[in-house]
Amino acid sequence: MQPVIKLRNIELGTGRPKIAVPITGKTVEDILSAVDPIKAAKPDLVEWRIDFFDGVTDAAKLQDAGQQLRNALGDIALLTTFRTKGEGGELALADADYFKVCQAVIAGKFTDALDVERYHEEKDVKQLVAQAQGAQVVVIMSNHDFDKTPSAAEIVKRLTSMVDYGADVAKMAVMPQSAEDVLTLLTATNIAHQTLSRPVITMSMGDLGKVSRIAGEAFGSCLSFATVGAASAPGQIALAHLRPELEDLKLN
Repeated sequence: MQPVIKLRNIELGTGRPKIAVPITGKTVEDILSAVDPIKAAKPDLVEWRIDFFDGVTDAAKLQDAGQQLRNALGDIALLTTFRTKGEGGELALADADYFKVCQAVIAGKFTDALDVERYHEEKDVKQLVAQAQGAQVVVIMSNHDFDKTPSAAEIVKRLTSMVDYGADVAKMAVMPQSAEDVLTLLTATNIAHQTLSRPVITMSMGDLGKVSRIAGEAFGSCLSFATVGAASAPGQIALAHLRPELEDLKLN
């Protein structure tokens, strides 16, 4: 039985998939101007993609922006993510600098959850997980393949390794080249959901993979990423469309 992971007022791993919306502003003004339209759309979670933020490598600027965003969001849960260039992000950073940024996020005490990429040095990843959890920050561990869809066994293996590394939630995003690839991702999601001791988030990206973004409750993905304004990955669906689609597919 998977534990339910609490993030402020929401629970990951029970009921219909929750909906996250990205904020990708470059400046504090851009970031804060995105908040009102997002709040009006009522997502469950906001993902702040700090790799887009101009001041991301300056800890004081990052923490100040984070506090302002936290205050503006009110009760909406916040996931903070630095997506590295190799996994589809905006900014190339040396590993040491990536970990410094993540540590600055934890020290800033503004986020409810932190995205931690799985494929860095094991010792550093585990140390970051311990720091985050010690500060009551939920760890969503992730891996993204923007080129292809690995085998179902490989996807399950990667998700399993994230749980082994201490993740609270394990996340995998892949790129399909065919309908079969989408089925592979859904099969792996179902296996991971049934066998792992933590909730999982999965998606097949692009237009081909859109079905995976609405089918999470049936196959076992606990969170779907939607848009209010700018998208942060190919295939994201507008929140106004995604919410009724998830509702239509809910399991009684």
